[in-house]
Amino acid sequence: MKKQLSELTTPALVVQWSDLMQNLSAMAAVRPRDRLRPHVKAHKCTALACLQAEAGHRTFTCATVREVEGMAGVGLGADLLLANEVMDCRRLRSVCEAGARVTLAVDSPETIAAAARGGVQEVLIDVDVGLRRCGCAPAEAGELAAAARAAGLDVRGVMGYEGHAVGVADRADRALLVNAAMKELLEAHRDVGGEVVSAGGTGSYDLNKVATEIQAGSYVLMDTAYAKLDLPFRQAAYILATVISTQRDYAVANCGLKALGMDKGLPDVEDAEVLRCADEHLKFRPYGSVRVGDSVRVWPAHIDPTVAYHTTIWVADDDSVRAIWPVDLRGW
Repeated sequence: MKKQLSELTTPALVVQWSDLMQNLSAMAAVRPRDRLRPHVKAHKCTALACLQAEAGHRTFTCATVREVEGMAGVGLGADLLLANEVMDCRRLRSVCEAGARVTLAVDSPETIAAAARGGVQEVLIDVDVGLRRCGCAPAEAGELAAAARAAGLDVRGVMGYEGHAVGVADRADRALLVNAAMKELLEAHRDVGGEVVSAGGTGSYDLNKVATEIQAGSYVLMDTAYAKLDLPFRQAAYILATVISTQRDYAVANCGLKALGMDKGLPDVEDAEVLRCADEHLKFRPYGSVRVGDSVRVWPAHIDPTVAYHTTIWVADDDSVRAIWPVDLRGW
């Protein structure tokens, strides 16, 4: 007999199978094959990555060495981009020697030297296109590419994340910011060369006409922040929680800061106004009546850190558990 969601210990991370499959299909229709390089940091789950590969997306983006190791370990190492600066690449050497193709983002002489020491052969020059995080200035990209080649590395091209643009609510404003960012990335690419222009995210997957590949990740599970953009992806993931207290004008569920990514604000609860989130408590004002022991669905504002708080994804067909997936790419 199938396990029911009502039998789960809460809070529990649940993904609805039908919504997940719709998201995979919708993205593959617009960004087939290597036009999308899914970012596994959004779900940290090799079982889900295997479904992305089945949908035709066999190149992947990673954020940590651990993610690279895990993806290669399940046979998904044909083309892995570690889209982050890494100073200790020693563990990547064994991954490469075992046959995986690993490309590393670099933005300085120090990260170039680290890649060379760690046995990584291929790099992308990471360019700051407006996010003001990692990445070199566009004018410095050509010089860094020359330094990487002098160090014996193969420079595949450039990457630049327009993260400051992907969440802008107005589509026209978002497009303007994306286009301005990609103009800078193309200027850098002219100096760097290579076949790859890697960029983008879920919020710009269909707006970015410059990148050869898009590094979208959140599309597959979604969250309330991206749901505001009217994208063709469904909110597939939620936290199943239990009401543990009711008062005259509010209720409390057992789903707090330690189960939810909160950097993009409060989560949503169906038919309720969320008031406050504490370590293990979610205080909300229901629009109808709720009782102690009732289940509630809590929709996270930011899916990536939310998943990282959990060890298990419960895949559901409506109220029945279809599969149990470990969140096996957690940690560093």
